Amino acid sequence: MTRSRFGLFALLLALVSNFALIGCGSSPEPAKPAPAAAAAPAAGLPRSVPVSVDVPSIGAHSSLVPLGLNADKTVQVPPVDQPLQAGWYSYGPTPGQVGPAVVLGHIDGNHQKGIFWRLHEVKKGDRIVVGRQDGSKATFTVSKVDQVAKQSFPTEAVYGNTTAPEIRLITCGGAFDASAHSYLDNIIVYGSLDT
Repeated sequence: MTRSRFGLFALLLALVSNFALIGCGSSPEPAKPAPAAAAAPAAGLPRSVPVSVDVPSIGAHSSLVPLGLNADKTVQVPPVDQPLQAGWYSYGPTPGQVGPAVVLGHIDGNHQKGIFWRLHEVKKGDRIVVGRQDGSKATFTVSKVDQVAKQSFPTEAVYGNTTAPEIRLITCGGAFDASAHSYLDNIIVYGSLDT
């Protein structure tokens, strides 16, 4: 996907979609993203569908299923009855391409711990390894971990253009609202491709 097409995609996504994790709740309509930076993009890897994700520091490993958009324009999530299954947002860059590749997983589901049950424990400097269909691996170093209220989901920071290959891991977190059957926050891990 070219930089201009991805910028248009990010803008359209921000305007028409809500981030939601079924079983976790949803966030309100995101704000319009800022214009893309004018810096020249860094070289990334060629497009290759991701097939697995590993976060060794928390013992998380999963195959990846492609995710798109629901009819209401919210982001699809892996099946809640398979909480150990992670998914990759297939309308974005593949991990290793320039731009933010987004991987979603549940904190729990079906009365079991999910693939990202311990995502809040990830620290700056930890590694994320994504296996790719072409047989290569894209290794990312964690640069930041945020816990944000779903009402303040940072759409631009997660889905907006970047000038280098990056990754985002997302799950639910924070307090659990029993009456709404959802968590109040999202845990978001940001990482940059190792060079």
